[in-house]
Amino acid sequence: MKKLFGPIFILFILLQLNSYAQDRGFGLGIILGEPTGVSGKLWTSGENAFDFGAAWSFQGDGHLLLQADYVWHIFRLIPVSSGKLPFYVGVGGRVVFSDDPTIGVRVPLGLDYMFADAPVDIFVELVPILDLAPSTDFDFNGGIGVRYWFN
Repeated sequence: MKKLFGPIFILFILLQLNSYAQDRGFGLGIILGEPTGVSGKLWTSGENAFDFGAAWSFQGDGHLLLQADYVWHIFRLIPVSSGKLPFYVGVGGRVVFSDDPTIGVRVPLGLDYMFADAPVDIFVELVPILDLAPSTDFDFNGGIGVRYWFN
């Protein structure tokens, strides 16, 4: 019985997260800029989400990178007549897979226009980055993207 407790507990937590995240759904699309690749977003509440990407960085010789952020949305900052236009800010990390892999901390700042009548959003973001390993360095990323929402 003790051996079953761990897997059952993990399954229970995953099911709870999934049902709670359905409040806003899951979106998948692309981001163009630095980096360029696949962008995904999973809402955890009406104002918070996990934002992640697998992309190609054009800096240096070019490398694959993975990034993930937890973002907070402020919906009332910019009123719009149709849809929603929240400002968002977050914190997360990235790994750049190069000959000398880089690990860094990201702080995304952006705007995300959510259409009222279509399962699509368009976003633009600027991301200060503090690379921590193998050496400390400061950089910026940014891009524009679009996602389709599977609700």
